[in-house]
Amino acid sequence: MRRVIWIVLDSVGAGELPDAGDFHDAGANTLLHTWQANDGLNIPNLIKMGLGNIDGMKEIPKVTKSIAAYGRAKELSNGKDTTVGHWEMAGVISKSPFPTFPEGFPEEVIDEFIKLTGVTGVLANCVASGTEIIKQYGEEHLKTGKPIVYTSADSVFQIAMNVDEFGLNELYRQCEIARKILTGKYEVARVIARPFVVNEGIYTRTSDRRDYAIVPPPNNLLNVLKGRGYRVMAVGKIEDIFAGSGITDAVHTKNNIDGVDKTIEYMKSAESGLIFTNLVEFDSTWGHRRDAAGYGRGIEEFDKRIPDIIRCMTEEDILIINADHGCDPTFKGTDHTREYIPILIYGENVTPYNFGTRDSFADIGQTVAEYLTGEPIDNGSAIRL
Repeated sequence: MRRVIWIVLDSVGAGELPDAGDFHDAGANTLLHTWQANDGLNIPNLIKMGLGNIDGMKEIPKVTKSIAAYGRAKELSNGKDTTVGHWEMAGVISKSPFPTFPEGFPEEVIDEFIKLTGVTGVLANCVASGTEIIKQYGEEHLKTGKPIVYTSADSVFQIAMNVDEFGLNELYRQCEIARKILTGKYEVARVIARPFVVNEGIYTRTSDRRDYAIVPPPNNLLNVLKGRGYRVMAVGKIEDIFAGSGITDAVHTKNNIDGVDKTIEYMKSAESGLIFTNLVEFDSTWGHRRDAAGYGRGIEEFDKRIPDIIRCMTEEDILIINADHGCDPTFKGTDHTREYIPILIYGENVTPYNFGTRDSFADIGQTVAEYLTGEPIDNGSAIRL
């Protein structure tokens, strides 16, 4: 029986898109610049799969004969964040951007949030780095009980809270209220719970982050598969990105390696269907913090686990590895970067070749749909396997 193991390396982009300048991202290249910043990476398995053969990967070693099909894809949607990227992979093209709030959220939104949550006020309400904002406002937050509210260049409403003092359930409660408030012209793509703790003056975000996304249109790949009786197993924040829509099983993860472990657990128990995994540490732990050394180590750690994944594959399985956007750890600022995404497709019955540059991330979802069901979804052109 057929299975697809689909792993998204969150933010591991493959070079600036032609319109990157419109997003202030000209010159970004997450993979190449991470390679350069670390004087190379020990990633023999990704290289064997053809990572260095993808257009734009100038210094990453090429192989004469790859073991996987490889290429890259453009983004048709108007954005460069997780929600937009994953939705497009599943066949949903977002032509209109989700709203962003570079000056912070308007008074009517904050007033309604305060009224419905019962808090005495909020702190910050500005564009900020998540790690810096908790340091800046952490002490005042502890004294007043006011949540730290902030956003970024992405369409997000983020709430940071010291969960040792106020509790994880309280943070989630406030996020759920914010999600209900943020509709119409204020309908951000995601409300994000940002729990943190403080030990001896050191502020640390925990792995209990939760994303509250808007529900995607119903004609996406996951709903199609579920509607036809397939298991759709979500690992990491996939369940959050799709607001649970089209998903039959879900498990959250602590980090990338836990994400690989949970993927393998599904591979050992599920005979068919889609196992859809997001490995978020590339983005949240290293990309936004512009930690090129950590980013490089993360890629190396994932590379070491590829043989473990392959050993659990059956003859009919295909493994897809790709990104959802960029977050160049050597680039200016702290935001995502508008980039091509690399795509690697491996399986015993997959022909290794260069499928070039695809016109949309939706080509991946179309490939999954046709491989599992033999029938197309609305958008994208299937990659020949």
